[in-house]
Amino acid sequence: MSALSVRTAVKDDAATILFFIRELAIYEKAEHEVLATEETIVETIFSDASHVNALICELDGKGIGIAIYFYNYSTWLAKPGLYLEDLYVSADARGKGAGKLLLQKMAKIALDKGCGRFEWSCLDWNKPSRDFYESIGAVSQDEWVGYRMSGETLVNFAAGK
Repeated sequence: MSALSVRTAVKDDAATILFFIRELAIYEKAEHEVLATEETIVETIFSDASHVNALICELDGKGIGIAIYFYNYSTWLAKPGLYLEDLYVSADARGKGAGKLLLQKMAKIALDKGCGRFEWSCLDWNKPSRDFYESIGAVSQDEWVGYRMSGETLVNFAAGK
């Protein structure tokens, strides 16, 4: 029987994390948007000042997926929340329980840290993932519209332009 496990990522996992980030970007048809490198992953996830965390899911000791998360805050609950930035399981490893195991691990972390919420976003076209999330009891937050500012727009806005 195959052994599925989840562990906290360490600095030596930077290349593995980058591999899965690129796989996810390819799946989302956005590989050209990946600017991350092994060095920037080490600097941003594994530095002493980091607020980002990563998990690695392994099957028989081989990495098959990741979860990257951080904490946010709910003013209404006056509690922290756990926000899942990315969850990815390699295509050939799907259906073995890796995604569910990663989500369960993060749910336990959220409860251990006193979080009032565990949240994430999913692309509207990603029906397999949306169906999976709903099958485990997650509820779509369709009334919220996400906004983003990045790149030159962010720089210009911050400068008052």
